[in-house]
Amino acid sequence: MPVRRNPRPDWVQPRRVALGHRIADLRRQAALSQEELAHLAGMERRSIQRYENAVRDPQFSDLLLIAHALRVHVTDLLRD
Repeated sequence: MPVRRNPRPDWVQPRRVALGHRIADLRRQAALSQEELAHLAGMERRSIQRYENAVRDPQFSDLLLIAHALRVHVTDLLRD
């Protein structure tokens, strides 16, 4: 993987973690497993797991699919 020219600012990681927590919380509120959410979103379970654990940043299209599967607006995933 290519190295970033400029490191990410310190505030990025905590927001990435918060996004993962929101996805996990909304998934649990919907009584879905990671596998079920992944199926509804047309994704791999491992992708959901990586997003929830802040290992990877989701692409915008993935956020749209996850929000649709959870029946929430994408902004509900991104709020501070």
